[in-house]
This record gives sequence, C-alpha cells and structure tokens, in this order.
Amino acid sequence: MVALDSAQIRVLAHPLRSRLLVALRSDGPATATTLAGVLDTNTGATSYHLRQLADAGLVVEEPDRGSGRQRWWRAAHQFSSWSDADFADDPDARAAADWLTRNAVRLHADLAGRWLNDRHNYPAEWQQATTFSDVLLRLTPTELRQLNDELWAVVGRYRHAVPPIDRVPAAEPGDGTEHVLLYLQSFPVRGPVPLAGGGTGPGEAS
Repeated sequence: MVALDSAQIRVLAHPLRSRLLVALRSDGPATATTLAGVLDTNTGATSYHLRQLADAGLVVEEPDRGSGRQRWWRAAHQFSSWSDADFADDPDARAAADWLTRNAVRLHADLAGRWLNDRHNYPAEWQQATTFSDVLLRLTPTELRQLNDELWAVVGRYRHAVPPIDRVPAAEPGDGTEHVLLYLQSFPVRGPVPLAGGGTGPGEAS
C-alpha cells in the first residue's frame, strides 16, 4: 500500500499512466511492447509513461528479466490510497485526486457492466456467489468511519488472496479461483435516493 503524495497523484492522473499501473498490478510484470498491445497504444508512448511512473516511484524496472533492449516493469505497490485532506493546499494535486476518483467510478461502472454481459458464461456457482446490493443507513460521521474500519478488517482477512505483483499470475490457476473485484463505497446523500433494492445476485431483490 502506498499513500500517494502530491507529486505521485499528479503523475498518476493521466489516462494512459493510470491504465498502465492497473495492468501491471492485475497481470504482473510486462514490457512496454506487451503493454502497448494490451492497451491498444504504441510502444513509444508506453515507454515514456512507464518512465514517468518510475520517476514517481510507482513502478520499478526488473533488470534480471530483460534481455538486450527489452525492459520489464512491475508495479511498486499493489494498492494506492489518498485523502483529499492531504492536498488542501495544493490545487493541482486536489484536481488530480478528483480526476482519479471520477475515473475510478467510470471504470467500476464499465467493469460491472462487463460482468452483467458475461455472467452467463460462468458456472452457476459463480453467478450465485456474486452480489449487487445497496443499503441506505442513517449514521453519524463517527459511525460511518467505524463501519468502514470494520469492513476493511473483514477484507484484510482475505489479503492472502491478492495476486503477487512480482510475477505473472497463472492464466488458468486450476484451483477453482478467479480474480474477484470488490467495491467498497460509502458516502452521504441528500434528496431522493434511487435504490436498486439489495440482492443476492444480479437483478434479484431481497
């Protein structure tokens, strides 16, 4: 886990750089050429932006993997965190943090949509294990903080299942596992709240 400082968050608030870091974290070390193919861009652009990420301490080179001019890169950390309060005196960093948060929300929506489109290609046990739920609570700021801390404590018990960032995860592990993306969002709302009505699976209201 890395708590992003002002310089790092300004570097990361870029469409290609953020995608490069996500790819390295999820799929393991790769070359600029491989990443260019995955992200549908060119090697020159990936090489340049990987160096920008490296200068910010967000990716590192793996010299033992390279041969000749081929350079391998990996993410320096599996997770990033930041707080708007950290950038109260830095408008540029605050704007970068806002872009990253909004970009993450868009990515979450896209990935949720991908699952809804693809879910019937998964075994029934996977379809039944997933959930799309929302719950409306009435809390004080202290209670909300306590709730989040307790939820993160539960997530922490499964940290052993996070794929390592220093190697490429097996494409087919053969042990019944899949990458699972967990969203945790909590925030106050005012005015009418359109609730989906919690559920045990896609579109199944409880």
